[in-house]
Amino acid sequence: MSNVQEISGYELLQQLDQKCRDLAFPLPNLEEKAELWSGMGFLLNGKSYLVPLTEVAEILHMPVSTRVPGAKSWVKGVANVRGTLLPIMDLTDYLFKKANKNRKQRLLVIQKNELISSVTVDDILGLQHFEDFERLEEISELEEAVRPFVKGAFSRNNQIWTIFSLHTLAEDPSFLQVAI
Repeated sequence: MSNVQEISGYELLQQLDQKCRDLAFPLPNLEEKAELWSGMGFLLNGKSYLVPLTEVAEILHMPVSTRVPGAKSWVKGVANVRGTLLPIMDLTDYLFKKANKNRKQRLLVIQKNELISSVTVDDILGLQHFEDFERLEEISELEEAVRPFVKGAFSRNNQIWTIFSLHTLAEDPSFLQVAI
């Protein structure tokens, strides 16, 4: 009679499973997972901005548009985009009182409640993700024209990314008053 203990296949699998669990690296806890803030980066007047993803309905190349007589200089016109008349506003002209001549212009489409509009920006810098530790408490060197529309900022690699709220812009009475 031998002292070798007979182990069933099931018990052997259980022992192997336990050994694997003992030697495996633990999974990260849910609370350790970093929450990322995501926004669309854009360039305006030589500075980097972000707009929350929830505030951008669409990003378009500059469509063919028709001027609107009797409108302020920053109203570039209206365009027919898939059957919807889309007002086009020059954000650089609106904020800084100078026309945007950049050929790489893109449109950020705003859709808030019943309002559908768009603003031109110098360029799209793509989807940007930031961790909470990159958020700035104070924003230095903020141009006065953009201050009412700023909702915070992030810093990464010595570059400031200012959060610009298109919804706040869309609620501004002076933005809604387009007639001369």
